[in-house]
Amino acid sequence: MTRSTTDEAAVPPLPSPKERRRLREAKSLSEDEVAAAVGVTRATVRSWETGRTSPRGRKRALYAKLIAPEPAVKRTAKPTVVTAKAAAAGARPAADRPAEPAAAPAAAPAATDLPEAPPLPEAPPPPSDPGAGAGTADGPSRAPETPGRPSDAAEAPGERRTSPAEAFDELYARTAPGLVRQTYLLTGRRALARESVERAFELAWQRWPEVAVDRDPAGWVRAAAYEYAMSPWHRLRRTHRHPDAPPTEPGKRALFDALLDLPPAYRRTLLLYDGVGLDLPETAAETEASTPAAAGRLMTARAAVAERLPDLAEADSPAEQSALLHDRLGGLARAEHVPVPRPARAVRTGSENKARLWTRAAVAGVALLIAVTGLTLHTAPTHYEQPISPPERVGGVPPRGGPQKLTAQDLKLQKSLSERLAHGPERLVPELR
Repeated sequence: MTRSTTDEAAVPPLPSPKERRRLREAKSLSEDEVAAAVGVTRATVRSWETGRTSPRGRKRALYAKLIAPEPAVKRTAKPTVVTAKAAAAGARPAADRPAEPAAAPAAAPAATDLPEAPPLPEAPPPPSDPGAGAGTADGPSRAPETPGRPSDAAEAPGERRTSPAEAFDELYARTAPGLVRQTYLLTGRRALARESVERAFELAWQRWPEVAVDRDPAGWVRAAAYEYAMSPWHRLRRTHRHPDAPPTEPGKRALFDALLDLPPAYRRTLLLYDGVGLDLPETAAETEASTPAAAGRLMTARAAVAERLPDLAEADSPAEQSALLHDRLGGLARAEHVPVPRPARAVRTGSENKARLWTRAAVAGVALLIAVTGLTLHTAPTHYEQPISPPERVGGVPPRGGPQKLTAQDLKLQKSLSERLAHGPERLVPELR
């Protein structure tokens, strides 16, 4: 065993790429600072956080130590005003913390030099129904716990272990109905929302070993559904070219039109933060943007929606505006009739059938390629044959020598000679004189 292999075995396993970015931002570290500490470039750190590559050897140990989470300590009350610096660090105040005067904002971390920005919105209050999860029919809310994953408490000795199919069915039953409503708010198309969610779960079942150990399986499926629903190629399909009819109620219709008028990235950021209830770093990671950029998109989207809805513009604080927008989004999702997704077993069967079909298509393609290659090798010439030059008309060549065709005069003379030869001497003898 080499030294690098021994060092990698001694280092604890790294978290998922999304978790690496969250831990870095939680410690107020920029990509440049992490790159300087580990001894790599900024592009390398970004590839580690996107999952394209993974650190090895000594750099892996330094990176794991740098982003290792700090032990839990008792937190004291902090002000509810968050600046752009705190947003870049991943901070978001909870709604249940005691508020302090706005004149004493939190000290900005020394790792960033961003200018001061208007206060970011506070966290929306939790849903009134404590048992409602991300998959309930009440609309968007926080994602549930990972199904099939053991809890913090020790597992009972006689408890039956959950199979992959049962864990998938549990995740599907919890998250699929609510995720269809969320996707409907994102696209404005009911059929596309159902298709996107089912396609995301089919992809999750194909990659279930990866999804089952993810920190947030519901977030994995949600990101896949959002990416599929927001694909611009759907505009070429006749069934999804235009959005469905808006709600008839004026208030819900104004909110529906305001959402669809937003750019896709702004609409997704607003839905994740105010609808689903993610914090700012998680929203930035899922939208593949920096935390300050996600904060700017969120405030711009809120301002655009507030122009259509007077009650949002009249809110006294960002927290009240966030809570009101959360309720309005949930009410719009619950009021609209969206199609019910297929049963989990049908989704699993469809995923397996598609995977089997693609496998057969790949095998058939490889076999066809091998056959064409063999036929080419069999029929291809084994030596070089010089091509025959095309004929060309040549001028200036003298007439061909030798006997030519006799003319009429020549034929007459030949006949005359042949006749005279019969009456003359048979042999001529030369004589000397």
